[in-house]
Amino acid sequence: MLDGVHGVLIVNPRASAVDERRLERVRAELGDVEVVHTEAPGHATELARDAEARADAVYVFSGDGGFNEAVNGLTGRVPVGFVPGGGTSVLPRALGLPRDPVAAARQLSLGRTRRISVGRANGRRFLFSCGIGIDAEAVRRLDARGRRPDGKRPSDLVFALTLGRLVLSRAYAKPVLEVDGLGRAAFALVANLAPYSYAGRLGIRPHPLVTAEGGLDVVAPERFALRSLPRFATYVVRGRGADRAKGVLHAHDLSTLVIRCDRPLPLELDGEDVGDVTEVVAESERDALTVFV
Repeated sequence: MLDGVHGVLIVNPRASAVDERRLERVRAELGDVEVVHTEAPGHATELARDAEARADAVYVFSGDGGFNEAVNGLTGRVPVGFVPGGGTSVLPRALGLPRDPVAAARQLSLGRTRRISVGRANGRRFLFSCGIGIDAEAVRRLDARGRRPDGKRPSDLVFALTLGRLVLSRAYAKPVLEVDGLGRAAFALVANLAPYSYAGRLGIRPHPLVTAEGGLDVVAPERFALRSLPRFATYVVRGRGADRAKGVLHAHDLSTLVIRCDRPLPLELDGEDVGDVTEVVAESERDALTVFV
C-alpha cells in the first residue's frame, strides 16, 4: 500500500476464494490495513460506510455480491480497491486486475486509480450488470441449487445449462416488457461497464459501446427463441454487432432508463438476485467512484 496511507480491508469470509492463508498474504501486500469481516448479508454496506469515514482507502476482498454491498455504502470520498474473492469476480477483472487475489492486491498497492461511473436501479447501486428477465431468473435458479461442498457456487457450465433450459421453456420467447423510448422486448440487459459477465476466461460483451466512464447501455432482444440463441451468442462473444442487429433494441450512454414489465420479473444486480419487479428505473451516477486499478 502507499506509504503513510491507512486503509480498511473488508473481508467476506464466506466468499469461495477467501481463506486464512490468502487473507494473510493479501493483507501483507496491502500494508497498513485494518481487517474487518462481514457477518451477514448486507453487513458490507455498513462496514464500508464506517470505513470511508475514518480511512484513506477502502478495500474489499469478496465476490461480486460483496463488492455490490460495499459500494452501496460508499460516497466516493476515498478510493476503493476490489480483491477478487469469488468464483467469477467480474468487477476486478473488468478493471484489469489479475484473478489471483494476492497478485491483485500487489497491483492495488501501487496506488493507480481511475474514476468510474456507477449504475443505480430502483435506488440500489450496481457496478457492471442489471438484468431484467431471463438472466436474472437463471441467477435465481442457480442460487436455489446452493453451494458446492467447497463453498463455491455451481460452475459456469451449470449456469449455461440453466440458461439453456429457460430458452427451451419459451418463457421469454415473446415480449414481456417495454423499454421506454425503444419498444417491447423479451428481456433487457443494462450495463455500466464491460464485460457484462464472464464464462470462464471468456468475457461476455453484449454491449459493444459501453465504457466505465460513461452512462448506461441497454441491449434487449425483441424475441428470444431457440433459433435466436446462436446469433445472439455470436454478438456477445465477439463483443460487437448487437448495437445494429435487427430485432435487438439498443441504446448507448444513457443517464436514465425506464423499463416496465407486463408481469413481475426477476431483477439481478451484479449477479445478485434482488427480487421481482414490475418497473425498473435505472440511472447513471457519472464520475461516482475512484477505484484502484
